[in-house]
Amino acid sequence: MHNPDANQLKPVRKALDFNNTEIAFRGNSNSDLERAYWLFKIISVRLLTKIGPPITKFAMAIGLPIKPLIKTTIFEHFCGGETIEECEKTISRLDKGGVGSILDYSVEGEDEEKVFDETCEEIMRTIRRADGDNRIPLTVFKVTGLGRFDLIAKKDAKESLNAEETAEFQRISNRINKICALAHERSVRVMIDAEESWIQDSIDQLALEMMRRYNQNNPIVYNTYQLYRNNVLECLRQDKKTAFTEGFILGAKLVRGAYMEKERKRAEQKGYPSPINATKEETDAHYNDGLRFCVSNLNTVAFVAGTHNEESCRLLAELLDSKNIKHNHDHVYFSQLLGMSDNLSFNLAESGYNVAKYVPYGPVKAVMPYLFRRAEENTSVAGQMGRELKLIVKEKRRRSLEQGAKSKE
Repeated sequence: MHNPDANQLKPVRKALDFNNTEIAFRGNSNSDLERAYWLFKIISVRLLTKIGPPITKFAMAIGLPIKPLIKTTIFEHFCGGETIEECEKTISRLDKGGVGSILDYSVEGEDEEKVFDETCEEIMRTIRRADGDNRIPLTVFKVTGLGRFDLIAKKDAKESLNAEETAEFQRISNRINKICALAHERSVRVMIDAEESWIQDSIDQLALEMMRRYNQNNPIVYNTYQLYRNNVLECLRQDKKTAFTEGFILGAKLVRGAYMEKERKRAEQKGYPSPINATKEETDAHYNDGLRFCVSNLNTVAFVAGTHNEESCRLLAELLDSKNIKHNHDHVYFSQLLGMSDNLSFNLAESGYNVAKYVPYGPVKAVMPYLFRRAEENTSVAGQMGRELKLIVKEKRRRSLEQGAKSKE
């Protein structure tokens, strides 16, 4: 029997338009756009990206006053500030566009116990800051910010640890537990970032143990799945089975991956098969299959789609619609990095989806490795810089025409 009110049961959903630059850059002033334009122009030059890090490190080492230049350019574009408090301006700006913030203390590459303890305390501060603030729906940390890389690699290689190393690894585990326990107590979601494949098994085991403890009723802890690795889609499926069998919610952040060149080079040097998919097409297929899998298992899986790929964003949006899943379902988030792909983030938010951007912060000098990696990754992604520049130019032109029309009135 026909129900004349049936059409009224479904909300009218605005079609996604990732080319809408007015929405994408609504929170950016003309000077912000100009800075972004020149920044992406520079990053798009591969030679500068290659020689920039060593030159910058040398300049900072001998005391040249380069910090103010970095802070007002690349740092200001890709980071929220040097402290949590300095991130407030960014948090507020993103929120005005319906986009959440993911506080990310981006200090890395340290190897002292004192620094690991300090980093642990800072990550816990991000959780306390997020507590009760809907503008900060997620937090994040890297395990190598809490313990020595070489020790985790030794553990991953299944080499025997001596008594001192065993105690050291237990301290890493204890730091992770402190963070996740606080997240559970405050009902704040926390993601554990993925890292190199030769330390990832240990990270995966730690993450799964945290989920067993703290994801019994709600998704609190999320592990990260790098789908450019050829076995990770199967790992995602197996972890979902474990979660279903043991009665907890699997928290999963899906990314393509961030260490491709390093992974392939190490595999070649050490003579083992590369863990990375042979082609980008394979990675894209794995990633999109991961999205399909998560959407089909939302009763057991809560996930964050960390991607700058327009096709994957559109696919996820279409999957939700095809299954009549509400745009702001609590188990589904889109995520991008601050300073990139605003056309995806803000247009998705405009259509009612849950979206959050990584907001890295920390002392300028300590965050430099993160910034250099962003620049290197961007140049290695075909078309990324061209796309960013094209959108910025389009918005600058739109504003110029709009201003011209107003001046004629």
